[in-house]
Amino acid sequence: MPRFSVVIPLYNKEGYIENTLKSVLGQTFTDFEIIIVNDCSTDTSMSVAEKIQDSRIKILEHSMNKGLSASRNTGIKNAEASYIAFLDADDLWKPDFLKKIDFLITNYPEASLFATKYEVLLKNNKVISFNFKIDAFEDHGIIANFFDSSLNQSIFYPSCLCVDRKVFEDIGFYNENISFSEDVDFNIRSQSKFKLAYSDEALVTYLSDSENQITKNSLLGKTVPDYDYYEAQYKNRKDIKRYLDFQRYLKAKLFKLSRDYQSYHKLKDKIDLTNLTVKQRILLKLPRTLLQGISNIKLFLQKSGIEVNSY
Repeated sequence: MPRFSVVIPLYNKEGYIENTLKSVLGQTFTDFEIIIVNDCSTDTSMSVAEKIQDSRIKILEHSMNKGLSASRNTGIKNAEASYIAFLDADDLWKPDFLKKIDFLITNYPEASLFATKYEVLLKNNKVISFNFKIDAFEDHGIIANFFDSSLNQSIFYPSCLCVDRKVFEDIGFYNENISFSEDVDFNIRSQSKFKLAYSDEALVTYLSDSENQITKNSLLGKTVPDYDYYEAQYKNRKDIKRYLDFQRYLKAKLFKLSRDYQSYHKLKDKIDLTNLTVKQRILLKLPRTLLQGISNIKLFLQKSGIEVNSY
């Protein structure tokens, strides 16, 4: 049995999947299997993936397009290892990623979730790194409170995460009814019950196509998590309420940019504004045209390697 099962959902990533696979095969920790779940790609993604020959690669095919959550779930259900790591088909691991995750598993046996920091690679090859301010934390250790630590950019992306199989046995799999922010739903359910061991070393590279970010982040036709449900489930958790309001803030802005004002108001009206910063309150109430202009400026600055946010 391998130490890790690496689950890679694949849908139309012909320009990326080769480098993604090579980043796994180039790991210094080599005891793993790779499970590629092809979700009915319509480009040449599969033929690119099949050219890379390695006995540790297993390819599974969906008979119909089911979405990201279903692809992850298919990988989980077919995984042989006790520890399941996730990698999106257009992201990259640095060579020591799995070695660091193995270090976290060994040194923090009380944890069931494991992750590292990430960096963002822009289309112009400039890299943005982050200095997350995590209370009482140095290089690695247990995150005291994931929700309080994630009231800005998330301290990890899905491609940074490794999960002990027992977590899925306890709380279930990814919610296949959610088509946007699937990871937020899973994080709420998992982080509320299990401990996270984390490394503040950026060992994952998230590839960001800045020119298409507004289009990619459109919520038209998407289903987001039901934040009201979580609020009812965890009504005595002020930390989760703050996290939910931050997520409502993020999605409300995207709904406004998508001209879905009904969904915008539905989310905005549930926010306790004291859980937002002054800057966030202002942005939340801006007219769409001004919000769009600010988003355009942000994307322009990102191309220059300058990261700005409202956090």
